Amino acid sequence: MVLENFFNILLSGETKLRSFSWKPLLSPCLLEHVTLPLEFGFFVILLVQHLRNCMNNVTKQNKLSEVNPNAIKFGFAHKISLFCTTLLFAVHGLMLFLIINHGEPECTSKLQALVSEIAQVLSYAIVVIAICKMWKKPNAYFPWIIRAWWFFGFLLSIISTILHVHFSVENEGTIGVTEYADFLGLVSSTCLLVISTRGKTGIAIIATTNGSIAEPLLGEKNEKHSSEFVTESSPYGKATLLQLITFSWLNPLFAVGYKKPLQLNDIPDLDIKDSAEYLNCSFDTSLRQVKEKDGTTNPSIYKAIYLFARKKAAINAFFAIICASASYVGPYLITDFVNFLTEKDIRGVKSGYLLSLGFLCAKMVETIAQRQWIFGARQLGLRLRAGLIAHIYKKGLHLSSRSRQSHSGGEIMNYMSVDVQRITDFVWYVNVIWMLPIQISLAVIILQTNLGLGSLAALAATLAVMALNIPLTKIQKRYQTKIMDAKDNRMKTTSEILKNMRTLKLQAWDSEFFQRIASLRSVEYSWLLKSLRQQAFSAFIFWGSPTFISVITFWTCMFLGIELTAGRVLSAFATFRMLQDPIFSLPDLLNVIAQGKVSVDRIASFLKKEEIQHDAIEYVAKDKTEFDVVVEKGRFSWDPESTIPTLDEIELKVKRGTKVAICGSVGSGKSSVLSGILGEIYKQSGNVKISGTKAYVPQSAWILTGNIRENITFGKEFDEDKYEKTVEACALKKDFELFSCGDLTEIGERGINMSGGQKQRIQIARAVYQDADIYLFDDPFSAVDAHTGTHLFQECLMGILKEKTILFVTHQVEFLPAADLILVMQNGRIAQAGTFEELLKQNIGFEVLVGAHSKALESVLMVENTSKTNLNPIPEGECITYSHSSSELLHTKLDTVQDNPPDNKGNKDGKLVQDEERETGSISREVYWSYLTTVKGGLLVPIIILAQSSFQILQIASNYWMAWVCPTKSDAKPIYDMNFILLIYMVLSVAGAFCVLLRAMLVLNVGLWTAQTFFTRMLHNVQRAPMSFFDSTPTGRILNRASTDQSVLDLEIANRIGWCAFSIIQILGTIAVMCQAAWQVFIIFIPVTGICIWYQRYYNPTARELARLAQIQITPILHHFSESLAGAASIRAFDQEGRFMSSNLVLLDGFSRPWFHNVSAMEWLSFRLNLLSNFVFAFSLVLLVSLPEGFINPSIAGLAVTYGINLNVLQASVIWNICNAENKMISVERILQYTNIASESLLVIENCRPPRNWPETGTISFQNLQIRYAEHLPSVLKNITCTFPGRKKIGVVGRTGSGKSTLIQAIFRVVEPREGCIMIDNVDICEIGLHDLRSRLSIIPQDPALFEGTVRGNLDPLEQYSDIEVWEALDKCQLGHLVRAMEEKLESPVVENGDNWSAGQRQLFCLGRALLKKSSILVLDEATASVDSATDGVIQDIICQEFNNRTVVTIAHRIHTVIDSDLVLVLSDGRIAEYDEPSKLLEREDSFFYKLIKEYSSRSHSFNNLATQHVQNKE
Repeated sequence: MVLENFFNILLSGETKLRSFSWKPLLSPCLLEHVTLPLEFGFFVILLVQHLRNCMNNVTKQNKLSEVNPNAIKFGFAHKISLFCTTLLFAVHGLMLFLIINHGEPECTSKLQALVSEIAQVLSYAIVVIAICKMWKKPNAYFPWIIRAWWFFGFLLSIISTILHVHFSVENEGTIGVTEYADFLGLVSSTCLLVISTRGKTGIAIIATTNGSIAEPLLGEKNEKHSSEFVTESSPYGKATLLQLITFSWLNPLFAVGYKKPLQLNDIPDLDIKDSAEYLNCSFDTSLRQVKEKDGTTNPSIYKAIYLFARKKAAINAFFAIICASASYVGPYLITDFVNFLTEKDIRGVKSGYLLSLGFLCAKMVETIAQRQWIFGARQLGLRLRAGLIAHIYKKGLHLSSRSRQSHSGGEIMNYMSVDVQRITDFVWYVNVIWMLPIQISLAVIILQTNLGLGSLAALAATLAVMALNIPLTKIQKRYQTKIMDAKDNRMKTTSEILKNMRTLKLQAWDSEFFQRIASLRSVEYSWLLKSLRQQAFSAFIFWGSPTFISVITFWTCMFLGIELTAGRVLSAFATFRMLQDPIFSLPDLLNVIAQGKVSVDRIASFLKKEEIQHDAIEYVAKDKTEFDVVVEKGRFSWDPESTIPTLDEIELKVKRGTKVAICGSVGSGKSSVLSGILGEIYKQSGNVKISGTKAYVPQSAWILTGNIRENITFGKEFDEDKYEKTVEACALKKDFELFSCGDLTEIGERGINMSGGQKQRIQIARAVYQDADIYLFDDPFSAVDAHTGTHLFQECLMGILKEKTILFVTHQVEFLPAADLILVMQNGRIAQAGTFEELLKQNIGFEVLVGAHSKALESVLMVENTSKTNLNPIPEGECITYSHSSSELLHTKLDTVQDNPPDNKGNKDGKLVQDEERETGSISREVYWSYLTTVKGGLLVPIIILAQSSFQILQIASNYWMAWVCPTKSDAKPIYDMNFILLIYMVLSVAGAFCVLLRAMLVLNVGLWTAQTFFTRMLHNVQRAPMSFFDSTPTGRILNRASTDQSVLDLEIANRIGWCAFSIIQILGTIAVMCQAAWQVFIIFIPVTGICIWYQRYYNPTARELARLAQIQITPILHHFSESLAGAASIRAFDQEGRFMSSNLVLLDGFSRPWFHNVSAMEWLSFRLNLLSNFVFAFSLVLLVSLPEGFINPSIAGLAVTYGINLNVLQASVIWNICNAENKMISVERILQYTNIASESLLVIENCRPPRNWPETGTISFQNLQIRYAEHLPSVLKNITCTFPGRKKIGVVGRTGSGKSTLIQAIFRVVEPREGCIMIDNVDICEIGLHDLRSRLSIIPQDPALFEGTVRGNLDPLEQYSDIEVWEALDKCQLGHLVRAMEEKLESPVVENGDNWSAGQRQLFCLGRALLKKSSILVLDEATASVDSATDGVIQDIICQEFNNRTVVTIAHRIHTVIDSDLVLVLSDGRIAEYDEPSKLLEREDSFFYKLIKEYSSRSHSFNNLATQHVQNKE
């Protein structure tokens, strides 16, 4: 009945709640009338459930019924639930006793009240019995009916307590037994509510009847949760209810973090429900449910996210609603408080104390609920992040070739870093969606209570302000889409450039390509600026909205004749301030919704991309077929929609143990045949059948970061015997001997510190170690020298793998005779198939390849025979050994960011890539100072602070004005005319709003300007960094700074630092107002502030290191993903997707651990600060109540309470903003690290520029040259002294690791000489600028690099040549006919890494670049390793013709490419072994060069005999 009366009063609009009187009502009590059916419903269900359980125990023997109670561990939740339920049973028993024996209830119907209490007493009795009997059947969770009853009981308790207290104060001013009982019931119900939301009982069986340790046993309905008891080391998982509320489960972590900087091992494990593996399975389940429900193969990601998050989101929503509701109790009570101060002598001090208690209880409920929903939202964000990243990674592993080409690695990394982060941000804001209507409704109800119809004006004004969000959100969404597109383009280009830094530096293109990044950043910057300016305008509107709403409301009241007393005005102010929160959060909410929708759509689009055909290959049991590989009528295409297939009419049957060689010209489809067998290329028609396991060696070596052994074993268990045989067969034994850590030496990113031959042999060893049935080798001998190639073929393919089925692509024709079957590819078809002898007899096309090789061999034999007529063949099995150099094998740490070489210990550990740089301790003042003074030396900072201070002063002045001029009683008149009062108020408020506009514009513009300056500095320093930096720094580290950290600088850090100052200004204003009313508040405020500062200092060391560790743990995720994308084909071929996905989940947990504990630590601090500020607020209320009447103006006291309501929020926000800003400043710190990288030499030295025609003759002179990669490492090149004459051809040969590539790097100054010098045409190259040097030289590198763009852009990225010259170069490098056949000609696309061109074609592109450049010096570093012999012969002829009058330095494994050289330099162990004309070197049988030639001719001996015989037969 009380609620009914309350409802009627609200409808009337004119009556106040304080007019309620505690008197008998004429109608039945509404509370019991409404709840009685529900109470009886619960009672019946509880009784039935209890009786059913009793019957079950009687009729059948439960397995656990004989368990000794001593063998069961009762958790805190079980104990507290039993205590609270028993207490509630006692409370309602007492209430029942009072109704029966003492006085009347509030209702005219005593029967209804009596029945209601009886139902509750019996229900609680049943629950107590059920809880007591739980030990007989231990369960992980309380039954749902008990949890529902506790929830219902909480609602009853809170409504009953509020109404009883209110009417008691209004009528009697005293607290009776009923109110105390209500309070006890409310406390108990709140505890049970928290337990019901968590649900866990904490009961576990710790020992069986015989005393052995047993696993916790769960009820049959909770089997799916059994894993929750697995993670015993998670403090959060084991926390008690009290620890969960207070976050005290973090205390041990803070104790460690305060004593020393935290390490990753110090951080506890995650609860099982927060682990990536659990979340990945959960998200999988959600996707599967959506698929089944919608009957689609592409489920909606929105529906999947909803199913995945709904339970946790519902719990968070409940706490958020409780928080929002409790926050409006204060504004509601302010009018009563002002009236009490006015009528203190009439109402008595007890009423004041009771009001103070009401304020305090509301703030406590608000604090607990707020902390729980914010923590829950963060936790849900973490879970969603893990689920999404796991699925993005899984999708990346299964993308088809076409999909992969449409999404660069940098773009996909943006999905994992930026987009996922934005979605998790949305999760935090999603609770605002259902908080908004509740907050607005409560505000309108309070305003209706105080201002009557004036509340409708407030509602209309509020809705009008919110309506402004619709167009602003649409604009913001468009900006966000543009920003993300611009960021994608920038990250895509950055990723590509970082991968190919060596090529860019050697070609002197680095400045031009980094300028492209700067241009893309300019586009991104322009959209960021537009977006932030629009946000500043939104801030102006919404900071000014309380003024607009209050003016409209007060003017309406004036016109309607509603008296504006001080109490009403202050209550309205407090309400408007509370309403300010949803209004302020709305633009952020809509902005986050816009960002989140864009990000979800982007991820959804990616997850729907085409995957490789999972049914392309049919697997057949080995005992059902004699063929390991069968391809029938195979038709394959890299573009599924193309009418012209890549491969057509492929017919292939490979018997078990057969060796199949695949050869053909460049671009004929050799690698595509292997891709068809692997299922990598789209199968348009036909059948592919595989029998057995497979192993794959791609043409471009794919090496994982880690040690060599890990790369070889590749997830297999280490078998020492098999491992040793594998290493021996792959010629890696001697390489290991040169490493300080042997096979435990770490390999750099993409095998950066390994030569091409070493990388190739490592991945061959990986394949061999797998002991597969079918081996697919894609040109495995292209990167190794003749001796090593022979060893690999004999010992590996024909030795350890002799029983295996092998298909190998090769350009080395000398290996073909050993094949059982040879496939000759031409234009995507198998042109010929047969044995070597059979193909020679067919006289179709095979002889072109054979003829080219014969010609090359003849040139070698001719030189050999002219030098020495009687050459004895090398006995079979003789092994030529040279001493190797460890230079190219072990570049441990080349340079750290601070340019400090590592100590010898790091070298002994075999570490190349060091752990990521991580500062410890507090963020240095230099970091803050650097950030604040970047723009205009920090001159704008005081202006920003002044603008915010002015706003605060003007806001207080406007509120003070209204409180001062409005009367405290409705029968009194205001001091001035209401029009004048409202005019002054409006002027002050509008002036404050314009101060906000000035502040917002300055903060956002200065922040973005600073971010751009930092980006430019970082970009310049990374560009100028030496190659050693890129060799030892994973690309993911740089990309993480350019993506995640830069986003923080662009969008967050300025606001975070700004709010540190703004919140301090706000709290100073609040304290000033409170002290104006009662200066005694300082007595308690000063010590509490000291405690707050102590808490902040205690919290900071732990939180700071947690934030740093979380930032550092992002990089391994991105790096692992980048490597996995690059080697996706190999991972799939080895059937290792599961292992790599598991590794990704482990890395996700590595990030989640510090991140989860960091956000938990933030709530730990906020909870304690909120409690302290609640204590200050309660003290100030008690003080105001205790002061004698007349000592203080009630209006000013009311104003103090109005401001004090938000004191807990403000005080917590000061510390929170400081801590949060410090955490975000870590991004500034990390970017600053990359603005202090040791730089290369100057690009241009103005006073030492070479002549325009330099080098003219191309003479290269080495004088006592010594090279080492770091001070603590041995010299790589030792006392090299020789001269390469100008306009001559010089061949450089030597075993792998002899120093060949280092010599080339020295010419280009990729590494600087330690001693000695290099002179080119009498110019010391160390005295001129790097750009002047590198731009005058040409190189065709061993690893060809193509960039995403067009054919023309790859040949002439600087746009220095005409189309005619480009076409001429294409024709000369054998690509002209291919490009002419394409629809877009020179504008034909080249995808990332040049994946739509074969490896041989990519090398021809590099040749084309050299032909365009026409330098006087050309360096060929294995330039034709990936092309067939015929194409190689044509290229050699072109080089001889085009560079006839130039210096050509050639490093080659194919001996015939250097046999025609004018001079040959043989390197061994970094020293010159021989240097002379080839003919003179061949005159000495003991010369290294002689042995190389002899080995080559010996290897080709059988081939040569067959070829010669074929020629004779033909004649």
